[in-house]
Amino acid sequence: MSNPTALEYKVVTFRESLIGDALDSGKLEKVLNKHAEDGWALKAITSADVKGRIGPGAVEGLLLTLERPRR
Repeated sequence: MSNPTALEYKVVTFRESLIGDALDSGKLEKVLNKHAEDGWALKAITSADVKGRIGPGAVEGLLLTLERPRR
């Protein structure tokens, strides 16, 4: 039998482009709503340097920490 208070967590990286576009709140809202459909709730947002796809540099982005009851 599972523990009714047990939680699970998920960390999602959110970044715009490597060119430094402004953060699009509409895109962020869509990402959060997509995960909410699966029962995830936002626990924290942390600003971080997120590794880009090209080269060793990083771009500013967000780490979204989500939680939900363990299934």
